[in-house]
Amino acid sequence: MQSTPTISSKLPNAGTSIFSIMSAWAHEHKAVNLAQGFPDFDCHPELVRLTHHYMQKGMNQYAPSAGILPLRERIAEKTAHTYGFSPDPATEVTLTTGATEALFVAISALVQEGDEVIVFEPAYDAYIPVIELNGGKAVPIALERNTYAINWHQVKEALTPQTRLIIINTPHNPSGSVLKPHDITELTEIVMNHDLLLISDEVYEHIIFDGVTHQSMLLYPILREKSIVISSFGKTFHNTGWKMGYAIAPPEITVELRKLHQYVTFSNFTPAQYALVDFMAETKHYTSLPEFYQERRDKFRSLMQATDFELLPCQGTYFQLVSYAHLSSEPDVVYAKRIAKEAGVATIPTSVFYTDKLDRKVVRFCFAKQDETMERAVELLVKNAQILKE
Repeated sequence: MQSTPTISSKLPNAGTSIFSIMSAWAHEHKAVNLAQGFPDFDCHPELVRLTHHYMQKGMNQYAPSAGILPLRERIAEKTAHTYGFSPDPATEVTLTTGATEALFVAISALVQEGDEVIVFEPAYDAYIPVIELNGGKAVPIALERNTYAINWHQVKEALTPQTRLIIINTPHNPSGSVLKPHDITELTEIVMNHDLLLISDEVYEHIIFDGVTHQSMLLYPILREKSIVISSFGKTFHNTGWKMGYAIAPPEITVELRKLHQYVTFSNFTPAQYALVDFMAETKHYTSLPEFYQERRDKFRSLMQATDFELLPCQGTYFQLVSYAHLSSEPDVVYAKRIAKEAGVATIPTSVFYTDKLDRKVVRFCFAKQDETMERAVELLVKNAQILKE
Protein backbone atom coordinates (compact mmCIF):
# COMPACT_ATOMS: atom_id res chain seq x y z
CA MET A 1 0.00 0.00 0.00
CA GLN A 2 1.14 3.50 -0.78
CA SER A 3 1.37 5.88 2.16
CA THR A 4 -0.37 9.24 2.15
CA PRO A 5 2.01 11.94 0.86
CA THR A 6 3.34 14.35 3.44
CA ILE A 7 2.00 17.86 2.96
CA SER A 8 3.93 20.79 4.34
CA SER A 9 1.55 23.69 4.92
CA LYS A 10 2.51 27.06 3.49
CA LEU A 11 0.29 28.69 6.13
CA PRO A 12 0.73 26.47 9.20
CA ASN A 13 -0.77 29.05 11.54
CA ALA A 14 -3.88 29.75 9.47
CA GLY A 15 -7.16 28.18 10.46
CA THR A 16 -10.84 28.80 9.88
CA SER A 17 -11.56 32.53 9.85
CA ILE A 18 -13.32 34.08 12.82
CA PHE A 19 -16.04 35.28 10.44
CA SER A 20 -16.93 31.73 9.49
CA ILE A 21 -16.68 30.60 13.12
CA MET A 22 -18.94 33.31 14.50
CA SER A 23 -21.47 33.05 11.68
CA ALA A 24 -21.71 29.29 12.27
CA TRP A 25 -22.01 29.94 16.01
CA ALA A 26 -24.79 32.46 15.34
CA HIS A 27 -26.62 29.96 13.13
CA GLU A 28 -26.26 27.17 15.70
CA HIS A 29 -27.62 29.31 18.52
CA LYS A 30 -30.14 31.23 16.38
CA ALA A 31 -28.45 34.51 17.30
CA VAL A 32 -28.93 37.81 15.50
CA ASN A 33 -25.82 38.00 13.33
CA LEU A 34 -24.06 41.35 13.72
CA ALA A 35 -20.72 39.59 13.29
CA GLN A 36 -19.92 39.19 9.61
CA GLY A 37 -19.64 42.41 7.64
CA PHE A 38 -22.37 42.27 5.05
CA PRO A 39 -25.71 44.07 4.66
CA ASP A 40 -28.93 42.17 5.33
CA PHE A 41 -30.72 44.41 2.82
CA ASP A 42 -30.54 44.05 -0.95
CA CYS A 43 -28.66 46.13 -3.48
CA HIS A 44 -30.45 48.65 -5.68
CA PRO A 45 -33.12 46.94 -7.84
CA GLU A 46 -31.95 48.87 -10.89
CA LEU A 47 -28.51 47.26 -10.64
CA VAL A 48 -30.14 43.84 -10.48
CA ARG A 49 -32.34 44.70 -13.46
CA LEU A 50 -29.40 45.91 -15.51
CA THR A 51 -27.37 42.79 -14.75
CA HIS A 52 -30.30 40.59 -15.77
CA HIS A 53 -30.70 42.68 -18.93
CA TYR A 54 -27.10 42.10 -19.98
CA MET A 55 -27.33 38.39 -19.17
CA GLN A 56 -30.34 38.15 -21.45
CA LYS A 57 -28.52 40.22 -24.06
CA GLY A 58 -25.79 37.57 -24.20
CA MET A 59 -22.95 39.27 -22.33
CA ASN A 60 -22.05 35.99 -20.66
CA GLN A 61 -18.57 35.15 -21.93
CA TYR A 62 -15.09 36.14 -20.78
CA ALA A 63 -14.46 39.84 -20.41
CA PRO A 64 -10.98 41.23 -21.04
CA SER A 65 -8.77 40.33 -18.09
CA ALA A 66 -8.37 43.94 -16.96
CA GLY A 67 -12.11 44.55 -17.25
CA ILE A 68 -14.23 45.90 -20.09
CA LEU A 69 -12.95 49.27 -21.23
CA PRO A 70 -16.28 51.11 -20.73
CA LEU A 71 -16.25 50.16 -17.05
CA ARG A 72 -12.63 51.18 -16.61
CA GLU A 73 -13.55 54.50 -18.23
CA ARG A 74 -16.50 54.86 -15.85
CA ILE A 75 -14.19 54.18 -12.89
CA ALA A 76 -11.84 56.89 -14.18
CA GLU A 77 -14.80 59.29 -14.35
CA LYS A 78 -15.85 58.35 -10.81
CA THR A 79 -12.30 58.85 -9.55
CA ALA A 80 -12.08 62.26 -11.22
CA HIS A 81 -15.45 63.23 -9.75
CA THR A 82 -14.47 62.07 -6.26
CA TYR A 83 -10.75 62.86 -6.02
CA GLY A 84 -9.94 65.24 -8.88
CA PHE A 85 -7.67 62.70 -10.55
CA SER A 86 -8.51 60.75 -13.69
CA PRO A 87 -6.47 57.55 -14.03
CA ASP A 88 -5.76 56.19 -17.50
CA PRO A 89 -8.37 53.46 -18.06
CA ALA A 90 -6.02 51.54 -20.34
CA THR A 91 -2.96 51.44 -18.09
CA GLU A 92 -3.98 52.32 -14.51
CA VAL A 93 -7.33 50.64 -13.75
CA THR A 94 -7.82 46.88 -13.23
CA LEU A 95 -11.02 45.02 -12.35
CA THR A 96 -10.56 42.26 -9.76
CA THR A 97 -12.63 39.57 -8.11
CA GLY A 98 -13.37 41.63 -5.06
CA ALA A 99 -10.95 43.71 -3.05
CA THR A 100 -9.44 40.58 -1.51
CA GLU A 101 -8.14 39.39 -4.87
CA ALA A 102 -6.79 42.89 -5.52
CA LEU A 103 -4.95 42.72 -2.19
CA PHE A 104 -3.61 39.26 -3.01
CA VAL A 105 -2.20 40.20 -6.40
CA ALA A 106 -0.95 43.60 -5.21
CA ILE A 107 1.01 42.14 -2.30
CA SER A 108 2.22 39.23 -4.43
CA ALA A 109 3.38 41.55 -7.20
CA LEU A 110 5.40 43.78 -4.88
CA VAL A 111 6.72 41.60 -2.05
CA GLN A 112 9.74 39.36 -2.51
CA GLU A 113 11.76 37.13 -0.20
CA GLY A 114 13.03 39.08 2.80
CA ASP A 115 10.96 42.22 2.21
CA GLU A 116 9.34 43.83 5.23
CA VAL A 117 5.77 45.13 5.21
CA ILE A 118 4.37 47.47 7.86
CA VAL A 119 0.84 46.49 8.86
CA PHE A 120 -1.35 48.38 11.32
CA GLU A 121 -3.24 46.25 13.81
CA PRO A 122 -6.01 45.38 14.33
CA ALA A 123 -5.70 44.39 10.68
CA TYR A 124 -7.92 42.75 8.09
CA ASP A 125 -7.02 39.08 8.26
CA ALA A 126 -5.94 38.69 4.61
CA TYR A 127 -2.87 40.93 4.78
CA ILE A 128 -0.34 38.94 6.75
CA PRO A 129 -0.94 35.46 5.23
CA VAL A 130 -0.33 36.87 1.73
CA ILE A 131 2.81 38.66 2.86
CA GLU A 132 4.11 35.40 4.32
CA LEU A 133 3.15 33.36 1.25
CA ASN A 134 5.45 35.62 -0.76
CA GLY A 135 8.41 35.28 1.60
CA GLY A 136 7.90 38.66 3.20
CA LYS A 137 7.94 39.60 6.86
CA ALA A 138 5.00 41.46 8.38
CA VAL A 139 5.98 44.22 10.82
CA PRO A 140 2.84 44.84 12.91
CA ILE A 141 2.28 48.16 14.65
CA ALA A 142 -0.65 48.42 17.06
CA LEU A 143 -2.92 51.42 16.63
CA GLU A 144 -3.51 53.60 19.67
CA ARG A 145 -5.98 52.36 22.30
CA ASN A 146 -9.57 53.60 21.82
CA THR A 147 -8.75 56.19 19.12
CA TYR A 148 -7.06 53.69 16.80
CA ALA A 149 -4.80 56.43 15.49
CA ILE A 150 -1.40 55.70 13.96
CA ASN A 151 1.66 56.36 16.11
CA TRP A 152 3.97 57.76 13.45
CA HIS A 153 6.97 57.75 15.80
CA GLN A 154 6.65 53.96 16.00
CA VAL A 155 6.33 53.76 12.22
CA LYS A 156 9.54 55.69 11.68
CA GLU A 157 11.35 53.52 14.21
CA ALA A 158 10.15 50.39 12.40
CA LEU A 159 11.50 51.46 8.99
CA THR A 160 14.57 49.57 7.76
CA PRO A 161 16.34 49.20 4.41
CA GLN A 162 14.21 46.06 3.93
CA THR A 163 10.88 47.93 4.27
CA ARG A 164 9.14 47.43 0.94
CA LEU A 165 5.54 48.31 1.70
CA ILE A 166 3.23 50.07 4.11
CA ILE A 167 -0.37 48.87 4.04
CA ILE A 168 -2.88 51.61 4.78
CA ASN A 169 -6.56 50.94 5.51
CA THR A 170 -8.87 53.96 5.68
CA PRO A 171 -11.66 54.04 6.72
CA HIS A 172 -10.29 51.33 8.97
CA ASN A 173 -11.78 47.89 9.53
CA PRO A 174 -12.46 46.94 12.31
CA SER A 175 -12.05 50.19 14.26
CA GLY A 176 -13.94 52.72 12.15
CA SER A 177 -11.09 55.26 12.44
CA VAL A 178 -10.03 57.37 9.45
CA LEU A 179 -6.83 59.07 8.38
CA LYS A 180 -6.61 62.80 9.08
CA PRO A 181 -4.67 65.49 7.15
CA HIS A 182 -1.78 65.28 9.66
CA ASP A 183 -1.51 61.55 8.89
CA ILE A 184 -1.07 62.41 5.22
CA THR A 185 1.70 64.86 6.14
CA GLU A 186 3.54 62.17 8.09
CA LEU A 187 3.04 59.54 5.38
CA THR A 188 4.22 61.92 2.65
CA GLU A 189 7.41 62.62 4.58
CA ILE A 190 8.10 58.89 4.88
CA VAL A 191 7.43 58.21 1.20
CA MET A 192 9.70 61.07 0.12
CA ASN A 193 12.59 59.85 2.30
CA HIS A 194 12.37 56.08 1.85
CA ASP A 195 12.29 53.74 -1.13
CA LEU A 196 9.00 52.03 -0.43
CA LEU A 197 5.49 51.62 -1.85
CA LEU A 198 1.96 51.81 -0.45
CA ILE A 199 -1.07 49.58 -0.70
CA SER A 200 -4.12 51.56 0.34
CA ASP A 201 -7.18 49.50 1.19
CA GLU A 202 -10.00 52.00 0.69
CA VAL A 203 -12.99 49.69 0.31
CA TYR A 204 -15.08 51.83 2.70
CA GLU A 205 -14.13 55.08 0.92
CA HIS A 206 -17.77 56.21 0.63
CA ILE A 207 -18.80 55.12 4.12
CA ILE A 208 -17.44 58.05 6.11
CA PHE A 209 -19.31 60.30 8.50
CA ASP A 210 -19.82 63.76 9.98
CA GLY A 211 -18.75 65.62 6.85
CA VAL A 212 -15.18 64.29 7.06
CA THR A 213 -13.22 64.09 3.80
CA HIS A 214 -11.87 60.65 2.93
CA GLN A 215 -8.09 60.93 2.76
CA SER A 216 -7.50 58.81 -0.33
CA MET A 217 -3.97 58.33 -1.61
CA LEU A 218 -5.41 59.40 -4.97
CA LEU A 219 -5.82 62.97 -3.70
CA TYR A 220 -2.07 63.47 -3.34
CA PRO A 221 0.29 63.20 -6.37
CA ILE A 222 3.33 62.19 -4.30
CA LEU A 223 1.40 59.37 -2.64
CA ARG A 224 -0.55 58.07 -5.64
CA GLU A 225 2.68 57.72 -7.62
CA LYS A 226 3.74 55.11 -5.05
CA SER A 227 0.36 53.51 -4.37
CA ILE A 228 -1.99 50.74 -5.34
CA VAL A 229 -5.42 51.97 -4.24
CA ILE A 230 -8.04 49.24 -3.81
CA SER A 231 -11.80 49.78 -3.95
CA SER A 232 -14.87 47.58 -3.66
CA PHE A 233 -18.16 47.70 -5.57
CA GLY A 234 -19.43 45.13 -3.07
CA LYS A 235 -19.07 47.54 -0.15
CA THR A 236 -20.30 50.57 -2.12
CA PHE A 237 -23.34 48.97 -3.74
CA HIS A 238 -24.40 46.47 -1.03
CA ASN A 239 -23.63 43.34 -3.05
CA THR A 240 -20.65 41.69 -1.36
CA GLY A 241 -21.52 38.32 -2.90
CA TRP A 242 -20.80 39.59 -6.40
CA LYS A 243 -17.08 39.94 -5.52
CA MET A 244 -16.40 42.97 -7.70
CA GLY A 245 -13.49 45.27 -6.95
CA TYR A 246 -10.76 47.22 -8.66
CA ALA A 247 -7.26 48.58 -8.25
CA ILE A 248 -5.83 51.89 -9.41
CA ALA A 249 -2.05 52.14 -9.71
CA PRO A 250 0.65 53.77 -11.85
CA PRO A 251 1.28 52.00 -15.19
CA GLU A 252 4.53 50.27 -14.17
CA ILE A 253 2.86 48.79 -11.08
CA THR A 254 -0.34 47.93 -12.95
CA VAL A 255 1.69 45.85 -15.44
CA GLU A 256 2.95 43.64 -12.62
CA LEU A 257 -0.42 43.46 -10.91
CA ARG A 258 -2.14 42.34 -14.12
CA LYS A 259 0.47 39.63 -14.71
CA LEU A 260 -0.69 37.91 -11.55
CA HIS A 261 -4.38 38.75 -11.91
CA GLN A 262 -4.54 36.89 -15.24
CA TYR A 263 -3.43 33.68 -13.53
CA VAL A 264 -5.63 34.03 -10.43
CA THR A 265 -9.11 34.75 -11.78
CA PHE A 266 -8.32 36.00 -15.31
CA SER A 267 -11.52 38.05 -15.54
CA ASN A 268 -14.66 39.10 -13.67
CA PHE A 269 -18.39 38.46 -14.01
CA THR A 270 -19.16 40.00 -17.39
CA PRO A 271 -22.85 41.04 -17.24
CA ALA A 272 -22.30 42.89 -13.98
CA GLN A 273 -19.50 44.89 -15.58
CA TYR A 274 -21.84 46.18 -18.27
CA ALA A 275 -24.53 46.84 -15.66
CA LEU A 276 -22.14 48.91 -13.54
CA VAL A 277 -21.28 51.09 -16.53
CA ASP A 278 -24.91 52.14 -16.81
CA PHE A 279 -25.60 52.23 -13.07
CA MET A 280 -22.68 54.51 -12.20
CA ALA A 281 -23.72 57.10 -14.76
CA GLU A 282 -25.90 58.35 -11.90
CA THR A 283 -23.35 59.62 -9.38
CA LYS A 284 -25.82 59.76 -6.50
CA HIS A 285 -25.53 55.97 -6.17
CA TYR A 286 -22.17 56.51 -4.47
CA THR A 287 -22.26 60.16 -3.38
CA SER A 288 -25.32 59.50 -1.18
CA LEU A 289 -23.63 56.67 0.70
CA PRO A 290 -22.20 58.69 3.63
CA GLU A 291 -25.68 59.96 4.53
CA PHE A 292 -27.22 56.51 3.98
CA TYR A 293 -24.86 54.80 6.41
CA GLN A 294 -24.60 57.66 8.88
CA GLU A 295 -28.32 57.22 9.50
CA ARG A 296 -27.63 53.58 10.38
CA ARG A 297 -24.62 54.42 12.52
CA ASP A 298 -26.58 57.04 14.46
CA LYS A 299 -29.55 54.70 14.83
CA PHE A 300 -27.37 51.88 16.15
CA ARG A 301 -25.41 54.10 18.53
CA SER A 302 -28.67 55.57 19.84
CA LEU A 303 -30.11 52.11 20.44
CA MET A 304 -26.91 50.94 22.12
CA GLN A 305 -27.14 53.72 24.71
CA ALA A 306 -29.61 51.44 26.47
CA THR A 307 -26.89 48.82 27.01
CA ASP A 308 -23.95 48.85 29.42
CA PHE A 309 -21.33 48.75 26.68
CA GLU A 310 -18.89 51.63 26.18
CA LEU A 311 -19.19 52.80 22.58
CA LEU A 312 -15.90 53.75 20.93
CA PRO A 313 -15.71 56.43 18.19
CA CYS A 314 -16.92 55.43 14.72
CA GLN A 315 -15.89 57.77 11.89
CA GLY A 316 -16.28 55.41 8.95
CA THR A 317 -17.07 51.84 7.77
CA TYR A 318 -20.22 50.04 8.92
CA PHE A 319 -18.69 48.68 12.11
CA GLN A 320 -19.08 49.82 15.71
CA LEU A 321 -16.54 48.82 18.33
CA VAL A 322 -17.60 48.57 21.96
CA SER A 323 -15.60 47.97 25.12
CA TYR A 324 -16.83 45.50 27.72
CA ALA A 325 -13.75 45.83 29.97
CA HIS A 326 -15.87 47.23 32.81
CA LEU A 327 -18.33 44.34 32.51
CA SER A 328 -16.14 41.25 32.30
CA SER A 329 -12.55 40.08 32.39
CA GLU A 330 -13.24 37.19 30.03
CA PRO A 331 -11.06 36.86 26.92
CA ASP A 332 -12.87 38.49 24.00
CA VAL A 333 -13.22 35.25 22.00
CA VAL A 334 -14.84 33.54 25.00
CA TYR A 335 -17.01 36.58 25.65
CA ALA A 336 -18.20 36.84 22.04
CA LYS A 337 -19.14 33.17 21.92
CA ARG A 338 -20.93 33.41 25.26
CA ILE A 339 -23.08 36.41 24.35
CA ALA A 340 -23.97 34.78 21.02
CA LYS A 341 -25.07 31.63 22.84
CA GLU A 342 -26.64 33.15 25.95
CA ALA A 343 -27.77 36.61 24.84
CA GLY A 344 -28.55 35.75 21.23
CA VAL A 345 -26.36 38.34 19.44
CA ALA A 346 -23.25 37.46 17.43
CA THR A 347 -20.29 39.82 17.23
CA ILE A 348 -16.57 39.64 16.38
CA PRO A 349 -13.79 39.66 19.02
CA THR A 350 -11.03 42.05 17.96
CA SER A 351 -8.05 40.13 19.37
CA VAL A 352 -8.18 37.95 16.23
CA PHE A 353 -7.01 40.99 14.22
CA TYR A 354 -3.69 41.16 16.12
CA THR A 355 -0.63 39.00 15.52
CA ASP A 356 -0.06 38.69 19.27
CA LYS A 357 -3.83 38.31 19.97
CA LEU A 358 -3.85 41.55 21.95
CA ASP A 359 -7.06 41.49 23.99
CA ARG A 360 -8.37 44.93 24.90
CA LYS A 361 -11.85 43.60 25.77
CA VAL A 362 -13.35 45.07 22.62
CA VAL A 363 -15.84 43.48 20.21
CA ARG A 364 -17.14 44.60 16.81
CA PHE A 365 -20.77 44.93 15.74
CA CYS A 366 -21.88 45.41 12.12
CA PHE A 367 -24.67 47.97 11.60
CA ALA A 368 -25.16 47.44 7.85
CA LYS A 369 -28.52 46.03 8.81
CA GLN A 370 -32.20 46.77 8.53
CA ASP A 371 -33.73 48.74 11.40
CA GLU A 372 -35.59 45.64 12.53
CA THR A 373 -32.35 43.66 12.79
CA MET A 374 -30.59 46.33 14.84
CA GLU A 375 -33.63 46.83 17.08
CA ARG A 376 -33.96 43.09 17.72
CA ALA A 377 -30.25 42.75 18.52
CA VAL A 378 -30.25 45.60 21.02
CA GLU A 379 -33.51 44.39 22.54
CA LEU A 380 -31.80 41.07 23.26
CA LEU A 381 -28.71 42.79 24.70
CA VAL A 382 -30.87 44.87 27.03
CA LYS A 383 -33.05 41.92 28.01
CA ASN A 384 -29.96 39.87 28.83
CA ALA A 385 -27.99 42.67 30.50
CA GLN A 386 -26.94 40.41 33.37
CA ILE A 387 -25.49 37.89 30.95
CA LEU A 388 -23.19 40.57 29.54
CA LYS A 389 -21.57 40.85 32.95
CA GLU A 390 -19.24 38.16 34.21
